[in-house]
Amino acid sequence: MRKVDVAERRARLLARHHLAPGSAAADPAEAARGVVALHSTDPASVFLSLHARTTPALAAGRPRSAAPAAGAGSSVADIERALYEERSLVRMLGMRRTIFVVPVELAPIVQASTTDAIAAVQRRKYTQIITDAGVGDGPWLKEVEEGAARALAARGEATGAELSTDEPRLRTQVLMAAGKPYEAKTNITTWVLFLLAAEGRIVRGRPRGSWISSQYRWSPIEVWLPGGMAEVPADEARVELVRRWLAAYGPGTANDIKWWTGWTAGQVKQALTAIKPVEVDLGGTTGLLLPGDAEPVAAPEPAVSLLPALDPTPMGWQERSWYLGGHGPALFDRSGNVGPTVWWDGRIVGGWAQRSSGEVVYRLLEDVGRDVAVAVEANAARLTEWIGSVRVTPRFRTPLERELVA
Repeated sequence: MRKVDVAERRARLLARHHLAPGSAAADPAEAARGVVALHSTDPASVFLSLHARTTPALAAGRPRSAAPAAGAGSSVADIERALYEERSLVRMLGMRRTIFVVPVELAPIVQASTTDAIAAVQRRKYTQIITDAGVGDGPWLKEVEEGAARALAARGEATGAELSTDEPRLRTQVLMAAGKPYEAKTNITTWVLFLLAAEGRIVRGRPRGSWISSQYRWSPIEVWLPGGMAEVPADEARVELVRRWLAAYGPGTANDIKWWTGWTAGQVKQALTAIKPVEVDLGGTTGLLLPGDAEPVAAPEPAVSLLPALDPTPMGWQERSWYLGGHGPALFDRSGNVGPTVWWDGRIVGGWAQRSSGEVVYRLLEDVGRDVAVAVEANAARLTEWIGSVRVTPRFRTPLERELVA
């Protein structure tokens, strides 16, 4: 069994995640493919993650005059064009019941491997709630969904509030947590739209506000995928998703894959059995690589990156010591969500935040030398300029991020 040391794992990370000098992605869709999928729970993360991977990386030791201009790489307009005009990327529910932005060709794979099962669970849950509340039953819920889908098809694009004027049953209220101090009535609008989206019938489109807004307008899925969501057998879809994960994140362990996908151990094992990955030694732990991808990888030139909260790279593995070290308590919240991070040579060396003034500030958590510190400072300055007048506050606050903005 070949040994893959930490240095090689970091080299693979830098090159395949478009973070090494000379490896910047040509466009947002290519950047997304490099990491399989982008976390979209926090909308700003998508834009910052794509910008980091389409901007030429800044290596230490280069004179400031050699640094890429602040405008290099994808702009907000470029990313919005990919999302809402070219539609090479699509936002959908996926792994671990999280919202992701994925390359459009991957949507049917995520749908069949993961989202269909989530939709089935939620349908049972919502049906039980409305039945217990006495406002309807399963067939009634389906009728409301069909009414909402027809209204959306007629409009072409709409918010939930707009659809509720066409399908008044969306405003049906259900009392939640009855008898508890926090009991409250809620409309079923969100539930109906969730089910339609989770079953691949509608899609989140352009937000009502700026690029950091999460108030999306909805569109029929055919706007993104002519002919609708293609049907793929679930077992085939799981094999393909694991194959893509191994190409982007390998070597990793079966436990890493189980955590990242949110699947059962049996589903992961079934997919790996079909792939027949190459086993390697990760220092006492068995790692997995795609067949044909087991040869040693040369280390690229090291570079600095400032990655946002919930970036797919730090969230790509369950076991993170080889790139995180002992910095977890400062950079992750108690639920396991990562905050903004500073990277050097394939490992996390600090964190960053944006203050109310707009300035991107950072703190290095280990001694990286003067040249690297200068490169981090230059990266923070160009990110300040790129973000501009927008203020980015992570949805999940972490200890170091809070300290930096205090």
